[in-house]
Amino acid sequence: MEEKHNYFMSKAIELAKKGIDTNAGGPFGAIIVKNGEIIAEGYNSVTSKNDPTAHAEVVAIRNACEKLDSFQLDDCIIYTSCEPCPMCLGAIYWARPKKVYYACTREDAANIDFDDQFIYNEISKEINERKIPFINLLREDASVVFKNWTDKEDKIEY
Repeated sequence: MEEKHNYFMSKAIELAKKGIDTNAGGPFGAIIVKNGEIIAEGYNSVTSKNDPTAHAEVVAIRNACEKLDSFQLDDCIIYTSCEPCPMCLGAIYWARPKKVYYACTREDAANIDFDDQFIYNEISKEINERKIPFINLLREDASVVFKNWTDKEDKIEY
């Protein structure tokens, strides 16, 4: 089984290399496996797509969900060339795979100037202490839509 995991991880690492070789973005790659088969892949394309959310894991999750016609990655495994950043970590938890394997650590990423610690620090701060101002506006109006969701009988829960 370890041989299979190594194979899949090597594929994620190859995607990371492909991403930098094609000037798509940073050195990150990810694949998603279901039932022993690669169903989706992605590499960082932040700079080439001008999309700060185009991280390898997010791209792979989008591709896998499209292929599976599902918003969840039931029984899937993610292999990523680096420990996921906070955004990708959130996306992974929302997608609900059964496991994640990673190669480089977030400390390794920080050593090449991909340091996400400031985001982890921001998350733990009170909202009014964050570097980017977050201003609460029209809460009552938005709460009506939340009530509509709560009352909706034909909603698809997730």
